[in-house]
Amino acid sequence: MKKVKLCLTVMLAGLVLLSCNNKKSTSEEKKNETASVETREIWTKDQANKWYAEQPWLVGANYSPSTAINQLEMWQSDTFDPKRIDQELGWAENLGMNVMRVYLHDLLHEQDAEGLYKRMDQFLEIADKHHIKTLFVLFDSCWDPFPVLGKQRAPKPHTHNSGWVQSPGQKALQDKTQYPRLEKYVKETVAHFKDDNRILGWDVWNEPDNMTGPSYEKVEIKNKVDLILPLLKDVFAWARESNPSQPLTSGVWVGDWSDEAKMKPMHKMQIEQSDIVSFHNYDKPADFERVVKQLQRYGKPLICTEYMARPNGSTFEGFLPLARKYNVGMINWGFVDGKTQTKYAWDSWTKTYTAEPKLWFHDVLHTDGTPYIKAETDLIKKMTSEANKK
Repeated sequence: MKKVKLCLTVMLAGLVLLSCNNKKSTSEEKKNETASVETREIWTKDQANKWYAEQPWLVGANYSPSTAINQLEMWQSDTFDPKRIDQELGWAENLGMNVMRVYLHDLLHEQDAEGLYKRMDQFLEIADKHHIKTLFVLFDSCWDPFPVLGKQRAPKPHTHNSGWVQSPGQKALQDKTQYPRLEKYVKETVAHFKDDNRILGWDVWNEPDNMTGPSYEKVEIKNKVDLILPLLKDVFAWARESNPSQPLTSGVWVGDWSDEAKMKPMHKMQIEQSDIVSFHNYDKPADFERVVKQLQRYGKPLICTEYMARPNGSTFEGFLPLARKYNVGMINWGFVDGKTQTKYAWDSWTKTYTAEPKLWFHDVLHTDGTPYIKAETDLIKKMTSEANKK
């Protein structure tokens, strides 16, 4: 009997030891698993500047093919137009452009993530063939708050960006049960391309505090910015959790950035969370230079991801020499005249145009690829050639 009790005691001790070892093993596995998906830190100044030193002088455009009215029409399988994209990016290459800022949309991911990634890869292949890197935009607060998949409406005559849509749309923004879907979109998309050197970076949210002005102000929600502020911080975190080798950014666009005390919470957070600092400027050269000097205090690379509105005084001849002087990357709005109709001004939402404006607002080339103003394209070609000669 004593022997039996002794055997049972030994067996029990062995089971306890085995259980402890298993718990320890499981705990270590979980720890290792957590370490492997650990969120990467925001880049330091040194990391950001080291990355920027490896880039050419970045000059390009915000790009949507002339055949697409918005992000959905650009990317959906029925209207994705690689032949036209190849032709237009060839024109960009001939000007010395080496970067394109390109918008995505969360609904495209919900509809067909695999198909979207396949088309993104095709786009990247075309852009890379033309020695152009891509800055992808994940979300956007501008224009129509009610995006719908499928066939997109025809352009409203003579109206600037009459079919562009927000991402996420207003309904999704107000519905927190949809946030896990947005998280999935961000994490999966960034993770899928996280080591792709054809991608310059990820612009996680375009103009997050834009209230759309007179275009859609009647249907915009008053608490839009209050909803986006915490969500944008989450978006930065989600993107970093995918451990991208490329930088993250979100560009500030209106405001005084000369003093932290004067800055809005949104702008502070955008800059704090960004690996590199990006901004928009559609004003005169003196204002552009003033903004550059304000943002230089962060000690990180600067990229102007939107500029060039001729009637405002925001021009290639006024901005590019200053940008070269301060080593600022430059991405103008609009490339080839097309369905977005951005040769018309923002005021085309309140003012009736019946014909093409004498002075185009945005865009560089006619639909056939010929320059709207040859002196502009000559300047772009000359400056990019001189800055990036091998």
